[in-house]
Amino acid sequence: MIPPPHAPAFLAAHGWGDAQILPLAGDASFRRYFRIVDGDRQAVLMDAPPPHEDPRPFIAVAEFLCEQGLTAPTILARDLERGLLLIDDFGDVRLRETVDEAPDTEAEHYAGVTDLLVHLHARAPMDGLPVHGLDQWLDEVMLFSDWYCPAFDIEVDRAAFRAAWAEVLTPVEHDGLPRVTVLRDYHAENIMLVPGKDGITHYGLLDFQDALVGHPAYDLASVLEDARRDVSPAVETAMLARYMQATGQDIENAYWALAAQRNTRILGVFVRLWKRDNKPHYKSFQPRMWGLLERDLAHPALVPVRQWFDANVPASKRAEAWL
Repeated sequence: MIPPPHAPAFLAAHGWGDAQILPLAGDASFRRYFRIVDGDRQAVLMDAPPPHEDPRPFIAVAEFLCEQGLTAPTILARDLERGLLLIDDFGDVRLRETVDEAPDTEAEHYAGVTDLLVHLHARAPMDGLPVHGLDQWLDEVMLFSDWYCPAFDIEVDRAAFRAAWAEVLTPVEHDGLPRVTVLRDYHAENIMLVPGKDGITHYGLLDFQDALVGHPAYDLASVLEDARRDVSPAVETAMLARYMQATGQDIENAYWALAAQRNTRILGVFVRLWKRDNKPHYKSFQPRMWGLLERDLAHPALVPVRQWFDANVPASKRAEAWL
């Protein structure tokens, strides 16, 4: 991975002229990341090239999260015209690998990231964020009918699909719970374990630039029904109960409904990444996504959507199609 040509001058202008630029990672977007090493100093260079990317939302949300007492990267330098940010380096210890290598720590760490949400949701949502509500939920699930179904020659009535989801999600929209800052991509590969910090500040947050104002159950479902690692059902149940006890809010029906909504959307997104963006490795996540969705659909609140799936998507075109 080659750094952008203007990176050396940007770094030199901000006191990192002698630093090494080492490839770090990319993601499902056009963003790329590089580790900047200068002696015992380290930072991360985010390359978010315009017009595809705009780093300003990342900056705004990072600053908001830090103001709320959470751990998000400090912005060390910026060049918005070229889409370059120099930010804190949280190191290499992610929640994903930590828990996979030491499964006995799963409950402890997921309690931490659940408590982080309790803390964030006790505060007013960030100003100026887009709304994530019923209209958006319904639009997002259509990615399944528009990308997944054509890939398997499944002909569906889009209006009936949307109507089934509307029946499930309308009560969630009107449940009266206060809306919160939704990080949207809150999962084990976007949470770092930051040395020298404890409690909820031990968990460093990344990839939150698409934050929204939405339902408090959404990010909890995102982290507990992770597309990239299997969270044990016992931990999922315990953390849902932990959140409800800490907040005094009954989010159970909303949790299963929004988990199903999110997992249905992701099934469509991963096909789009494969077909349109030539990123076939996302196919490997689909069996897990089906396992999560099947579990969600078993909840009584999901009956209309479960009936739609039973009538339209045979088992041969669900998880087993990807094995």
